[in-house]
Amino acid sequence: MDMFTVDADVASWESALPALRGLDRLAVLLPLAWHLRQRETQRALTLAREALQLLPGASLSPFDIRSAQARMDLVLAEADWLCGQLDAAQRQARAILQRFTALGDHIGCADSHWLLAWIAVDQGDHQASDACFGAVAEAAARAGDELRVMLAEAAIARWAVLRDRNMAVARWGGRFNSGSAHGPALATWINDFLGLAASHIGDFGAAAGYYIRCFEAARDTGQLRAAITAATNIGEDFTLLNDHYAALQWMQSALELARPAGWPRSVGACLMHTADTLRRLGQLDAAHTMLQEALEILKPLENARSYAIALQYLGDLSLDQGDHAGALDAFTRLLARADALDQADFRSIARRGQAHALSHLGRAAEALAVAAESAALSAQQHNRYNQIAALRVMAMVHAQHPLPAPEGMVEPNPALHYLNQALAVASTIEGYTVPGELYDAMGREYAAAGDFRRAYDVAVAASVSREKTHSQEATNHAIAMQVHHQTEHARSEGYHHRELAESEARRAEIAQRTSATLERLSAIGQEITAHLDAAAVFRALDRHIHGLLTASTFAIYLTDSASATLQRAFGVELGKELAPHTIPLDHPSAYAVRCLHQRRELYIEHWPDSEHQKVVPGTVANMSALFVPLTVGERAFGVMTVQALQSHAYGENERMIFRTLCAYGAIALDNADAYRQLQDAQAQLVSQEKLAALGSLMAGVAHELNTPIGNSLLIASTMQEKAAGIELLMNGPGLRRSELAAFVADSQKAGALVMRGLTSAADLVSSFKQVAVDRTTEQRRNFNLQQVCHEIIATMMNRIRQANHSIELEVGDSIGMDSYPGPFGQVITNFINNALLHAFAPGSSGSMRLSATLTPEQRVLVEFRDDGSGIPNEHLGRIFDPFFTTKLGQGGSGLGLSISYNIVTSLLGGQISVLSSPSGTCFALDLPLVAPQHEDSGNTTIY
Repeated sequence: MDMFTVDADVASWESALPALRGLDRLAVLLPLAWHLRQRETQRALTLAREALQLLPGASLSPFDIRSAQARMDLVLAEADWLCGQLDAAQRQARAILQRFTALGDHIGCADSHWLLAWIAVDQGDHQASDACFGAVAEAAARAGDELRVMLAEAAIARWAVLRDRNMAVARWGGRFNSGSAHGPALATWINDFLGLAASHIGDFGAAAGYYIRCFEAARDTGQLRAAITAATNIGEDFTLLNDHYAALQWMQSALELARPAGWPRSVGACLMHTADTLRRLGQLDAAHTMLQEALEILKPLENARSYAIALQYLGDLSLDQGDHAGALDAFTRLLARADALDQADFRSIARRGQAHALSHLGRAAEALAVAAESAALSAQQHNRYNQIAALRVMAMVHAQHPLPAPEGMVEPNPALHYLNQALAVASTIEGYTVPGELYDAMGREYAAAGDFRRAYDVAVAASVSREKTHSQEATNHAIAMQVHHQTEHARSEGYHHRELAESEARRAEIAQRTSATLERLSAIGQEITAHLDAAAVFRALDRHIHGLLTASTFAIYLTDSASATLQRAFGVELGKELAPHTIPLDHPSAYAVRCLHQRRELYIEHWPDSEHQKVVPGTVANMSALFVPLTVGERAFGVMTVQALQSHAYGENERMIFRTLCAYGAIALDNADAYRQLQDAQAQLVSQEKLAALGSLMAGVAHELNTPIGNSLLIASTMQEKAAGIELLMNGPGLRRSELAAFVADSQKAGALVMRGLTSAADLVSSFKQVAVDRTTEQRRNFNLQQVCHEIIATMMNRIRQANHSIELEVGDSIGMDSYPGPFGQVITNFINNALLHAFAPGSSGSMRLSATLTPEQRVLVEFRDDGSGIPNEHLGRIFDPFFTTKLGQGGSGLGLSISYNIVTSLLGGQISVLSSPSGTCFALDLPLVAPQHEDSGNTTIY
């Protein structure tokens, strides 16, 4: 993936993305998020996070997935850097570099080093930044990416200028020159290098030209921070060319780019350069306010070069305001930053400024010593402009204070000694015009020394200098105008060629636009109609309406069940949800009612002011509106409206889009209503199924109780008769011993039979109570699996015996569960009922078996088998579908196995599977011994 790309590529990805869904979006998300990282940082973050969510499921190689994940994380790290969160950005970038290194992804390593280099720049660690730029070149060379190699070298050359301009130009000037052909990404940094090199020798016109080309290339390739920096440098060069109007224009351009981005370094740099331009124009108060704001914004980046420049500007401004203590503080802080940055220009500038301030504060000896250091440093650096400025400060110190004469002085006083040295240095600069102020200072000193002849000669030289200076100012202005002209000519020529290229594509673009719109609407329609919930349809329509159309108000009205009113089912206005609203269908003037009755689109291009009084209270007075009926077939059941604050908001293309969205919305809402009705019917059928199951359970229990209770009643009545006979014998002829013995024996046998029968009935009632309680309350409890299975089968034995079938139970008595015995029992009951209804042919005798075993994973495997005829293969994939049955109207509802599936997979937290063949069917349940927790599980009804 390229490090930077042109706007045209970004535009093509932007147009392709809305039509893509799911994993298909990745192919566009990845490059778009990467190349928006400075164009639209917040949107890049959103897209990168979406890509990170999709990547684990992508059908890519593990290398590609991990590489893409690291690159998206690099987008997040770059955002932190731009926002001034340097430590966090550095930690992330280093971790990402390790990931790319482990993958052997050299391009990823190069891009990680690039970010680390710029973080180091903002931290003021230029030794580290040079090392990182070198690592960029090394990694890119391994990957065979020559463009990234040259980008890294251009950045190295740019920062080398600040340490030794002549060395940097000698090393890289031949390779990076304006005559070579470069792509816009590389042209950004080559022109930045050339502009900085030209600025350091005072060729500000050429420097502005280079920076303008840097600005254009940076904008076109999404390097927004570089574009902002270039714009501020252009402004500074125009300031030095005395074209302050052009300078302020470029500063304003830079600010317009920087403020929306909110990046502290960029905003602060724009403010401080603008402040310095205002200072030169004499607007000191405005400059002071803007410079203080810049320093506050740049505070988190106080180790960077930009903060050092701000300190220099603060010192110069304080001198102009007469705040010499403030100036001394600013230049002292600048000197500390100069030593940390190892940048020579700041060392001499800071000492010169300190000397100027110290002299006005009465600290003459210190001022002279510091000024001498500044002059010596400038001489060592061959920076004759700074050397002249330092010598002039030394002359000023001697003029203000009585100090010992310098060694070897031949002039009448020390001030003249240093002014003549400054004049001698100036004479070595080709084309340099000595400032008139220097000659004026010399004239005053010669006059004070009584040498009026030389004072006169110097005054003449000052006059000549001023004439040259004025001529030079005119020349500078002409240079500035020439740069403007060349820039505008280049721009207009570029626009002309661009128009020629675009005119050839315009007709094809117009033809493709409708097709692309329809394709996008088709994809949107698929999304909208995929929802079976009305609320989800409303949200999807709202999102796409506001993405495609101007809409201050969007609302959906649906008819009520009695078709008497239109009720607002959904409404949003200026981002806020609208309150419910009802319109009678006999309303005489409501546009929504007219739209519904006439079943046609209504478009109000300009809403008359006289009708605004009819606006629903609490809503805005829109100026244009579009109403479209929601119809399916011949049935109209609602109206959609979109409205705007401006008149004539919806042209033919917008109306076509809204019309299409209304059609999709009508289908989706009709589907949602049908699905809701289906759910209601399903709930009713499930309730009926439960009642039928309960009736079958009651019938089985009644049959099982009849036998023991009937026997007990028979025995009790027999014993009652025998007791009456014994009583007659006792009161009559007399009771023989043998008759009493026989009665006692019969009583004992009868008692035993009654106890056996009643005990059996009591056990059955106890089992029924347990199953009934579990099924009605779905109470979670600890239970013994064998006992629950035994109780379930006991309640079903009547039906099993009546059908001439048998069932076996093979469940160990040591399996304990913490789960829901009632729903579990419903599942087993459904299996038995399903077997009785489907597995066995009429009149045949079959067998079933319920077994359970513990698995090594501490789960329980429950199996229900029958030896019936099996399930046909074509039905196996549908047996758990709601309402699927082959016995509809013959006792089958199609809900039993669907209910069982839902219970097992949701409430019990297990899995259900089925195997079938012509020799029988086996349902298998894989259940946890401890069911998952469910909110309000004790009151949940299973459907």
